[in-house]
Amino acid sequence: MTFESLHLPPELLKAVKRLGFTDPTPIQLHCIPEIKAGKDVVGQSLTGSGKTAAFGLPILEGIRPGAGVQALILTPTRELASQVKDTIMTFASFMHVHITAVYGGVAFPPQVDGLRRADIVVATPGRMLDHIHRGTVRLNNVRFAVLDEADKMFDMGFIDDIEEILGSLPKERQTLLFSATMPQEIQHMIRKHLRQPVIIKEQLHVDRSLLKQIYYDVRPQEKFSLLVHLIKNKTDGLALVFCGTRREVDIVTKNLKAQGFHVMAVHGGLSQNKRSHAVDSLKNENIQILVATDVAARGLHIDNISQVYNYDSAKNAEEYTHRIGRTARAGQSGEAITLLAERDYDNFRNVTSDRNLQIHKEQVPSFEKVLFVRQAQESRRPSSRPFQRRGFDDSHRSPRSSPHGRRPSHGAHASRSSGGSSRRSAPVGFDSPKDWR
Repeated sequence: MTFESLHLPPELLKAVKRLGFTDPTPIQLHCIPEIKAGKDVVGQSLTGSGKTAAFGLPILEGIRPGAGVQALILTPTRELASQVKDTIMTFASFMHVHITAVYGGVAFPPQVDGLRRADIVVATPGRMLDHIHRGTVRLNNVRFAVLDEADKMFDMGFIDDIEEILGSLPKERQTLLFSATMPQEIQHMIRKHLRQPVIIKEQLHVDRSLLKQIYYDVRPQEKFSLLVHLIKNKTDGLALVFCGTRREVDIVTKNLKAQGFHVMAVHGGLSQNKRSHAVDSLKNENIQILVATDVAARGLHIDNISQVYNYDSAKNAEEYTHRIGRTARAGQSGEAITLLAERDYDNFRNVTSDRNLQIHKEQVPSFEKVLFVRQAQESRRPSSRPFQRRGFDDSHRSPRSSPHGRRPSHGAHASRSSGGSSRRSAPVGFDSPKDWR
């Protein structure tokens, strides 16, 4: 079935054709007719399934330019808000529709000006609520309300903000909710705010034919060296490297730069301008690698990502699935690689509890040990000075609470192998285990 069969206006079909899209994805095929028919819709799908077009195209069809804000789309992160806005703008290329994005980390005045002219607003909940409280946005003409990545917004603590925002909208509207998972809180919100919604549930597991999922079990002090080796020898496109904390992102980024890679960082501690610049640099292939916390796992569409590296394991299967969804998109193949050290074992067990994920262990290859520098935080005592620990890839301190020698679960196809997975004392020239960071 083609987009023409969905009976979209010529302006939208022209834009879709220019973008090279011919056949709608399953979520688009099922959602677009229901939204065009005026139904409330609940779509359960993963990022990368094409849901922005699934709600964006019918919303654009229903907009009357110049009639005030008629569609409000809420997203969990600034990056996703910006991307959703850009995507809908490409669909509206042959229409006179004003679309603006509203999120924190940037100045209010330009957003106020954008809200005055906007037909469609894409926003993060916190900043949207700020504008509502300041009276800088009028929502009395809103006909479409979209909750995108609803489960992530709830995880981030936005439930009260979302309730207040929805309460400020006209009761006569269409409400569309998209989420990868449906926890009890979301089900309660569906019952409260959606009217006899159509439930559309799409494929929620990774296409194993396109995405290879593997892990390497390594000693903590060898993790960074293995990452460098894999990037040099396996990555033929762009790469995303996920770390568990902002500080780890900064440290890994700095060390990758020292190895000569073109790399930037993205995390919540950076200004919005820096975050946007980093994402755009990867999209435009001005850099090869983006190192990120999970802020980058939701909704970012970047072509040509050949590898996703989990430098730190995801905390659970849902988080893992969203991370690896950045590759193997639009029919392309990709690879998801987890670098597993002792401190990752508990999180990795949570990931592999999902039997839909077939993550296979691979033999650790021979690789060159490279220098890894961890900058210690400066002490608050006036007499102390910053210092550096230097060693060959002392990437993580071994946690005292972890049982000695604990291995991943059998559900991850764990097996002992050579190549660095066994416990042994640090070789000469390496920091001792007590200095692993």
